[in-house]
Amino acid sequence: MSNTIHYNQCPVCGSGDISKRLSVIDSTVSGEVFAVFHCANCSLRFTQDIPDADSIGKYYKSEDYISHTNTSKGLVNRLYQLVRKRTLKQKRKLIEEITGKKNGILLDVGSGIGAFATEMKNAGWQVTGLEPDEGARKAAEDIHGIKLSSIEEIYNLPAGNFDIITLWHVLEHVSDLGGYIKQFNSLLKPDGKLFIAVPNYTSLDADVYKQYWAAYDVPRHLYHFTPKSMKLLMKKNELEIIDIKRMWFDSFYVSLLSSKNKHRNIKWISACWIGLRSNLSALINKERCSSLIYVIAK
Repeated sequence: MSNTIHYNQCPVCGSGDISKRLSVIDSTVSGEVFAVFHCANCSLRFTQDIPDADSIGKYYKSEDYISHTNTSKGLVNRLYQLVRKRTLKQKRKLIEEITGKKNGILLDVGSGIGAFATEMKNAGWQVTGLEPDEGARKAAEDIHGIKLSSIEEIYNLPAGNFDIITLWHVLEHVSDLGGYIKQFNSLLKPDGKLFIAVPNYTSLDADVYKQYWAAYDVPRHLYHFTPKSMKLLMKKNELEIIDIKRMWFDSFYVSLLSSKNKHRNIKWISACWIGLRSNLSALINKERCSSLIYVIAK
């Protein structure tokens, strides 16, 4: 790792009250260890000394990085593919329920192989999909017949054009955090909505697995959010969180991967039990859910 980015203050609130909280291994690609820092002011956690934009690409080069592949290799990936068909429809129904619209203009940022973009296009939405990885863009065209654009196109899109902008487990990967949020504000129609799904490290499964929690996913996940830090990030960019929805499947999926990180082999019973406990905890307090969907308005 030759070119890295070091933060002397919090990337969200700018506070200098930051300290190392965890050392986390990249279990997916490199085996390298990265420090996860914590901001005492806004609660954001962030990966320290991350590879810069020119260096980070190699950390995505793995068949195990499932959003860039359609692999069904291994039982966990087969379960993921099975559940994804259901969650795609749930996401579409959530958007339709909150907006009251059955069609419109949608921007999907970080489309991966285009599964969600295809779901919305087939439902009658006019969809623009952006994806930084060239291999994933090619896979989207090969598998779904949908053409995605490179992520750089985000700054060439017309202002005030989109009814909906979606980021499904994407914001934690974005290096230019403030720049992107400002651009989303610009691209939305006055009554447009932004849907952002991110992992939540205040979940019970994160508490249990600690440095082995798979959703830290260093160094690909640059930031590790909480409802508090998300609220501040949106407020700084003149946006408002109007609702928060739970993602029930993530606690099980992340617990299975976390178990593999910790034990090398998945302890299925204990991992599923931790996933269930996490969801039971989230029933009482949604801020304990493994992943959350933030619904955001101007």
